[in-house]
Amino acid sequence: MPYPEIDELIKRYAEVIVEVGLQITPGRRLLLRSPIAAAPLARAVTRAAYQAGAPYVDLIWSDEQTQLIRLQHAPRDSFEEYPQWYVDSALQAIDRGDAFLALVSDTPGLLADQDQAAVATIVRTTGRRSEPISVHIQRNSVPWAVAAAANPAWARRLFPNDAPEAAELNLWRAIFAACRIDQADPVSAWRTHIANLANRAEYMTQRHYQALRFRGPGTDLTVGLPKGHCWAGGGSISSDGTPFVPNLPTEEIFTLPECRRVEGVVRASRPLNLNGMLVEDFELTFEGGSVVQLRAANGEEALRRTIAVDEGAARLGEVALVAASSPIGASGLLFANTLYDENAACHLALGRAYRFTLEGGAEMDAATFAAAGGNESAIHIDFMIGSSAMDIDGITGEGAVEPVFRSGEWAV
Repeated sequence: MPYPEIDELIKRYAEVIVEVGLQITPGRRLLLRSPIAAAPLARAVTRAAYQAGAPYVDLIWSDEQTQLIRLQHAPRDSFEEYPQWYVDSALQAIDRGDAFLALVSDTPGLLADQDQAAVATIVRTTGRRSEPISVHIQRNSVPWAVAAAANPAWARRLFPNDAPEAAELNLWRAIFAACRIDQADPVSAWRTHIANLANRAEYMTQRHYQALRFRGPGTDLTVGLPKGHCWAGGGSISSDGTPFVPNLPTEEIFTLPECRRVEGVVRASRPLNLNGMLVEDFELTFEGGSVVQLRAANGEEALRRTIAVDEGAARLGEVALVAASSPIGASGLLFANTLYDENAACHLALGRAYRFTLEGGAEMDAATFAAAGGNESAIHIDFMIGSSAMDIDGITGEGAVEPVFRSGEWAV
C-alpha cells in the first residue's frame, strides 16, 4: 500500500513485537512463521530482529489459499499427512533457545464451504503431531508471541462499505490502535499496560477463589478453579528468565479451570472464527465439566467436530477476564479473528490448559496434571462470552460470594 504513514507504523509495530513481545537480545535466533499475506510485516520483523542482534531469522512461509486447494483437490485419505521436518526443526530451535513468532492474517469464512470432516481431520492431525512443540510453548520454554497483519480479504469483512484500499488502511489503523502503536512511545505504553495486568493477576491469585460464576444474557455458568491455580496476564517469563508478551494485543488475565467442575450454560457473545469457518450465535451446556449439548445458528457441524477431536476437546482449558471497555471492545469492531476478539470480552477456551497457570504444573507429568484438574487436548479454542451485561462473582473456599465484574467491568 503506497501510504508512508502505514509503512512507518508497520516498522514501529515490528519493533514492538521484537522488543516487547519477544525481548530479542544479541545472540538469540528467531523462528518466524508467517503467511504470505503478512509479508510486509514479516520483513519488518526480520529487519528489527537483526537490528536487535539476532544472528539468524529462520522464516517459514504459509499460505491459506494452498490449504483451501488441498481441501478441494487432495485425495480424501491424505488429510493425516503432516510435515515431520517442521516438528524436528522447531524442537531443534527450542533446544537452541530461539524465540518463536507466529504471524496471522486469515480470511474469515474461507473454509466455510469445504468438507468439515476433512477440516477436522487436519486440525486433529496438526494438534497431535505438533504436541511436542505445544508442550514447550505451554511451559514457556522459550519466548514466543503471536501478532496479526492486515490483508485485503480480512479488511473487506470488517469494512464492507469502503473501497478495497481504504478498507485495508482502516484495518491497519485498527490493529495499530489495539496494539498501542499509534501512541507517542509504544514501548513505554506497553510496559505500563503489562504492569497493570500483572497487578490484576496478582490480586486474583491472592483471592484463591474456588469457583467463578458467570451470569449474563443466555449465560449462567459456574467454573471451578483448582487448588494452586495462578492468574497470568500480559507478560510471561521464559525458562531462561526472559520476560516476553505472548499475545499482541492482550487485555486479559487468565487461569485454568478445574476441568471436571464446570456446570451450566454459556452463550457466546461474538462469532468464532474456527479454522476458516465462522460459528455464530452458539450456546454450550456443561455437566461434570464436559459439553453435553450445543447449538449454533451457523457452523454447528464444525463446532461439533471440534469438540469430538479428543476427550479433552469438550472440556475447558482456560478462563479469561477482560473488561468490556478494553480498547478492542470499545472500538465496536468485530474482527472475526480470535487474537483480537478474545481481547474484547471475557472468554473461555475449549481444550488444552496452560500448565504454567497451575502451581508446579510445568513440572508435572500428564497424570498428575490431570489429577490436579488440568485439561489435556490437541486443541485450544478460545470463544468470547463477555459483554457489558456480564456479571461475575468469585466464590471463596468458605462459600462466600464476592463481586468480581459488574456490567462487564471490574468491580474491584
